[in-house]
Amino acid sequence: MRLSRYFLPILKENPREAEIVSHRLMLRAGMIRQQGQGSFSWLPLGKRVLDKVCRIIREEQNRAGALEILMPTIQSAELWRESGRYEDYGKEMLRIKDRQDRDMLYGPTNEEMVTEIFRSYVKSYKDLPLNLYHIQWKFRDEVRPRFGVMRSREFLMKDAYSFDLDYEGAKSAYNRMFVSYLRTFTRMGLQAIPMRADTGPIGGDLSHEFIILADTGESEVFCHRDYLSLAVPGANTDFSNDAEIGGIVEQWTTPYAATDEMHDEAAWEKVPASDRVSARGIEVGHIFHFGDKYSKPMGAKVTGPDGKDHFVSGGSYGIGPSRLVAAIIEASHDDNGIIWPQAVAPFDIGLINMKAGDAECDRVCGELHAAFAAAGKEVLYDDTDQRPGGKFATADLIGLPWQVIVGPRGVAAGEIEIKNRRTGERETLPIGDVKKRFGATV
Repeated sequence: MRLSRYFLPILKENPREAEIVSHRLMLRAGMIRQQGQGSFSWLPLGKRVLDKVCRIIREEQNRAGALEILMPTIQSAELWRESGRYEDYGKEMLRIKDRQDRDMLYGPTNEEMVTEIFRSYVKSYKDLPLNLYHIQWKFRDEVRPRFGVMRSREFLMKDAYSFDLDYEGAKSAYNRMFVSYLRTFTRMGLQAIPMRADTGPIGGDLSHEFIILADTGESEVFCHRDYLSLAVPGANTDFSNDAEIGGIVEQWTTPYAATDEMHDEAAWEKVPASDRVSARGIEVGHIFHFGDKYSKPMGAKVTGPDGKDHFVSGGSYGIGPSRLVAAIIEASHDDNGIIWPQAVAPFDIGLINMKAGDAECDRVCGELHAAFAAAGKEVLYDDTDQRPGGKFATADLIGLPWQVIVGPRGVAAGEIEIKNRRTGERETLPIGDVKKRFGATV
């Protein structure tokens, strides 16, 4: 992709309305555009990152046995009246009427709708376990949306919903999602710590928030230092082995970890002082087990092996991809801009032509661009006539993992400079070696 043909509205100055790093950098890097209070358009660079975050989430949900569906954003109030949540949810729910004067709502979550789908089709325990998920826009009318996409009114959510015959089955489903979340966040370059959490308006009696430590976190969190070095399950994890998955969850829930709402000062005092980590944290995922909270009032039951009807035991599991993009920036940036982890970077390489219009620089950049593309690398080629300082500032701001810098002096010597955005290390290599470095054939 040539930068001269790309829509990248860079801002040179820090926006006044941006209170935290991620909001400031997303606006400056041309990732988002605010359209209203707590409402944003995702511009090309931001959309690429959002899509990559969603791809990783999908891969790990599928690996754990969840099945993707897609449910509407607008829901009938009648479903929420069945569960008893329509009046209880609060002003965060956007309540509307259609032209037939029927009560509708813009969904803040989908427990009722997915339970209605389940009860319509699943009648026997032989069709269990079942976990359905979707990635869909949600709306919660926050009293004070702030921090950009970190706390917006309209946001993208991956929500999964499990259905099982009994508590034991539901606990196994919960554990699978728990381990899936560990893998998901690690693949995005994040170190997420599962912490006991309040269930809130979702309900239930078992809940964990997945927290990344960051100075700009919304709340104080407490955990044992062991969490900073625990090994995350690998790609060969067998999600069909309940005992193996349960063992991983036990390992990851034995040391102390809790959000401020669930903090137990007495238990905290038992943790050796040298092992206590008290910090600010950002929630990047939340999982719940809620039993028959929805299946019972909505009549979602199956015939069990005993021939009797059983209300299914459920759980819900959320990750906010749009919020997650901001969380990654909060965890990975410097004074010059964003530092994207490789897996979610909008492009793999920033190819910088220091003298666009120079025949030799243009030729070498064209060769490199083609070679990188043939090797499967995504390249943003800065072919603009901007000054070198501006090109470097843009490259650092948008935070691509690698910068490949082509200038007249280097081209004359048959050499190219490459820069690692994360470490800042620079290296000068022959042109052929630069191609090999990024998997291209010479």
